Amino acid sequence: MDNKKRTKPASARFFLALWSAKLAVFVLKLLGFHANNRPGMVAMKLCPDFLSRMARPETVLAVTGTNGKTTVANLLHDALAASGKRVRGNQGGYNLYSGIASALIPGVSFFNKCKYDAAVLEIDEHATRLILPDMPPDLLIVTNLFQDSLMRNAHAQFVASRLNKYIPRGVRLLLNADDLISSGLAPENPRAYFGIERLDTDVTACVNLVDDARICPKCAGRMEFEYRRYHHIGRAKCVDCGFSSPDYDYSAKVDRAAGTMTVRDGGGAGDYKLLTDAVFDMYNLVTVVAALRETGISHEDIAAALSRVKIAGIRRDEREVRGVRLIHQLAKDKNAVGCSRVFDYIHARPGRKEILLMMNSMSDEEHWSENICWYYVCDYEFLADPSVTHIVCSGPRYKDMKLRLLLAGVPEERISMERDEVRASELLHMEPGSEVYLLYGTDTTELMYRVTEHIVNQK
Repeated sequence: MDNKKRTKPASARFFLALWSAKLAVFVLKLLGFHANNRPGMVAMKLCPDFLSRMARPETVLAVTGTNGKTTVANLLHDALAASGKRVRGNQGGYNLYSGIASALIPGVSFFNKCKYDAAVLEIDEHATRLILPDMPPDLLIVTNLFQDSLMRNAHAQFVASRLNKYIPRGVRLLLNADDLISSGLAPENPRAYFGIERLDTDVTACVNLVDDARICPKCAGRMEFEYRRYHHIGRAKCVDCGFSSPDYDYSAKVDRAAGTMTVRDGGGAGDYKLLTDAVFDMYNLVTVVAALRETGISHEDIAAALSRVKIAGIRRDEREVRGVRLIHQLAKDKNAVGCSRVFDYIHARPGRKEILLMMNSMSDEEHWSENICWYYVCDYEFLADPSVTHIVCSGPRYKDMKLRLLLAGVPEERISMERDEVRASELLHMEPGSEVYLLYGTDTTELMYRVTEHIVNQK
């Protein structure tokens, strides 16, 4: 569809909203504040369908899904910028309507002329109902659909039903063929599929507590897995109706020993360096490559662009401190699958590991009634592995964390507790030659940096 036909005419109300939002950006910068979502909130108050009237760039890529959307969106943004395009995006993670509006406002002139080439938008799954109708993307990328926060997302099939309701007809989709849930979204829309060929670590039975695709999504029959990566991610077929995982348009073959991935499609193949050796980052990489190929960029140019960018340090970073590898890793609080993926990755790493658990919302005070049932569908059992020699529980729910670890089979002598996260870091053994993981939640990024600094400065 032509971009101009996707945009409603600018009205007097729209221009009032645009100019007011631009003034808000200027004032916030003058006061030393980051703009975040406030200018977008101003624009929405004055013009509720603001995005539908905003001038569009040549290319709009939207990324949604349960896990991986921030990493994928940031890598797409940086790769497109490295290839010479002028790109706008909500890299700060403000993935609701107001956040996306705030990200795009500086990219248009006072008279609504677009000043950039491409937009990469990370969209919360529930916000798609507002954003997609107002700004239909040229390509909608869905990373996966899993059980998320039980307080917000209910079930993966519920999220899929909402996406099916609000994905505009005609929008091209890029879907994960290894995900039995998201691969079936909007069946009338044009689509392409990506996936990863069999790995030596694949299994057939589900070893996780969460399995969102126990039965066939078509007939409720029994699914038989050819191989399974984790949870419901893998290749499967229904023994009753014959429903099966779709074929790949973008097929990734991983060479773990070499640290590379080869992505093949109808137009050729390209070799890429892995972001990390974690399976979830392998999926992030093939998703980014497939999306960039969908925009017409060659494998050679994608590889060159990705060589100049890296996974955002806010999500995972590491350094050497007194003979240990100190690693801070986001482990989304309230997200059982996200934490399970991190726990699985840690337990599979060679050598001795030590962990500081900080997955607590900063607003999670002891008197609050947050539902912590997600602890009990999260695979803490991975941490019972003998190679995980010590775990420190910290934060408002440190006693709940210890109880869950004990129920998972972690010996009590391997567990320490301290309410204050900074003081808790002093309980780490920091044995030379080991890996020490600081696992933090979405609200504890600044706290994680304080804890890291405290560890580094200890004598």
